[in-house]
Amino acid sequence: MKTGFLGAGKMAEGILSAIADKKAVVMAEKVPERRAALEKKYGVTTTASLVEAVKKTRLVFLAVRPQDVAEVAAAVKPALTEKHTLVSIVAGKSLASLRKAFGPKAGLVRVMPNLALRASAGMSAVCASKGTSESAVREVVKILSGAGEAVILKEKDFDAVTALSGSGPAYFAYMAEAMTEGGVKLGLKKDVALLLAMQTMYGTAKFLRENDVPLRTFIEGVCTKGGTTAAGMVKLDVPSFKKTVAETLAAAAARSKELGK
Repeated sequence: MKTGFLGAGKMAEGILSAIADKKAVVMAEKVPERRAALEKKYGVTTTASLVEAVKKTRLVFLAVRPQDVAEVAAAVKPALTEKHTLVSIVAGKSLASLRKAFGPKAGLVRVMPNLALRASAGMSAVCASKGTSESAVREVVKILSGAGEAVILKEKDFDAVTALSGSGPAYFAYMAEAMTEGGVKLGLKKDVALLLAMQTMYGTAKFLRENDVPLRTFIEGVCTKGGTTAAGMVKLDVPSFKKTVAETLAAAAARSKELGK
């Protein structure tokens, strides 16, 4: 299936990297230098025309800023047909709002990815409008799985997804920052403390994903009685910490719900 992109930013590039047949990709991008860079790096076809990208493809990723959706919809709506599936990675835009903007013809898929998609380790949630081709949805999941993991959910879960995996990278980075600063206070050089914190987070996540170890079992296994980890966990494993994390996610979910109205 020929794949198009309306917008060619970093998130679009992350998805592009997971598409096997890049010769079958057409990317619409208004900046000439960006088009040239993508053509050189991936061998894709690029164009300055949104309409051309739609007419030459069937699976079309909408990868623009939320404030640009109305303008893009006005341009491409006449070119969309029943053979098209529009795949939106635009934050906060519901299937209902996309249907209103782009009309009744094309199938619709909404995706909530996260930043790690740019490192081929993303987490993407997928939902589709009623009547959207199942084969198109499978193709979307296949592409996104090539850039990490993808799961099909109901749209009602998307505010929670946005809070947990969409906003989550910033929270993990904040924890890494806190660990780095703590390491510096213990006498480490900043670059060394940062490397220790980031590689520890990466390695732990990799181990947990690959070995399917329950989180509590893992924590208890590292926290040997009377050891250094157990001494540190006395400060961390308190109700206020998990309460703060829950409140953080709730605030992000509430904001996501507001933006989706």
